[in-house]
Amino acid sequence: MTSGGSILFEAPGPRGRRRNRICSVLAVVGIAAVVGYVIVRLHDAGQFTWAMWEAFTYQGVQRRILIGALDTLKAFALAVVFSLLLGVLLATGRLSRHRVLRWPATALVEFFRAMPLLIMIFALYNMGWLRSWVAAVARFLREHLGQAGVWLADNFASPTLWALVIGIALYNGSVQAEILRAGARAVPRGQTEAAYALGMRKAQVTTTVVLPQAVRSMLPSIVGQIVVTLKDTSLGFIITYEELLYAGKLLAQNTATPAGYPYIPVLLVVGPMYIGMCLALSTFATWLAHRGRQQRRPGLRFRSPADHDRKPSG
Repeated sequence: MTSGGSILFEAPGPRGRRRNRICSVLAVVGIAAVVGYVIVRLHDAGQFTWAMWEAFTYQGVQRRILIGALDTLKAFALAVVFSLLLGVLLATGRLSRHRVLRWPATALVEFFRAMPLLIMIFALYNMGWLRSWVAAVARFLREHLGQAGVWLADNFASPTLWALVIGIALYNGSVQAEILRAGARAVPRGQTEAAYALGMRKAQVTTTVVLPQAVRSMLPSIVGQIVVTLKDTSLGFIITYEELLYAGKLLAQNTATPAGYPYIPVLLVVGPMYIGMCLALSTFATWLAHRGRQQRRPGLRFRSPADHDRKPSG
């Protein structure tokens, strides 16, 4: 094997590199041809005319899209918090030695993972107890918390919001529980045995030894599921929750032009916003993981008796 080669395969020779360059050029030309064909067809259909894009210059439309993006982030933030909390609880239950805790946790995880998310959101939206509970909480906030309560009730006391948040949290929380359980199983047994030898209880071992290492080792999978949570918020348009996709849908349906309805322009505006939010979340998670590795506590350094006897200079 050459020095510049990989462990799994030999580095390509001159003919191999030439062949790879030809394949790369052909792939780029093919993709460019497909993109060009799509652009030409959209242009012929009038999707790039000014009438299709004029609506985005209005301040009302811009404000509606911005509010939709903020509502998306609001539902996403609530769903992430509750899904992670639920994931930790279910993972702890599944790792328990007691059947009374392990069996119900296993049943809940398997049920919510198997239940289609769209059906769960729609079922929650049509449950009367959820609407009654949200109305009661809104009334309590307005009557007992003054202006802060009015603001909380106006921005968070919505049955559509909580139907979406609870549905996403139940589904993604069960998935996060399995991710954390897999990470906990990957922790070396010697570390838990050492913790038990120090006199730590099962709960202490799980919360201070197992779960922190499980989160650190499974952080890419956890972040990947959080990105899925962000994309799942787009299902709110089914129950008329006014998130980003619903705002774009209303704009496309209510804007008539001589060339038709601007579904493609709306897609070209809303789609990159979702992509940008997902990329920002992934970038933040990468930075957080890198920062965690840098701040990881260094290993113990054993000092010899000579080190103890040595006096500091100066």
